[in-house]
Amino acid sequence: MQQSSTKFKKRSRRKPSEFVDIANERIQILFSRAEEEFPLHPELSNRYVEIARDIAKKFNIHIPVELRRKFCKKCGSYLVPGKNLTVRVLSDEKKVARICGVCGNVMKIPYSKRNKRQR
Repeated sequence: MQQSSTKFKKRSRRKPSEFVDIANERIQILFSRAEEEFPLHPELSNRYVEIARDIAKKFNIHIPVELRRKFCKKCGSYLVPGKNLTVRVLSDEKKVARICGVCGNVMKIPYSKRNKRQR
């Protein structure tokens, strides 16, 4: 009976750190390419965002906040203020409303004086 426990090793769910580092680097590259390609090929920018999200899912990593705010979580399109993104300040709610021009999804981001000092 002891043989069976040594025969089957428990697999770790965690990916090796070098794979995670490469995945993070690829996500950064894909978002920079999406930014470069947006003026001429917005559909290609959307595809780059889709690939970056797939990489993050595969390696179970988070996309950084500054990159996460560059795409719509509902339709997955790459967002550029003034082109396909409307930004409004909701002073009574103390939030910034980001409205996707493709699907109309509203993303609200809270702001306060305390958060400004931390950044």
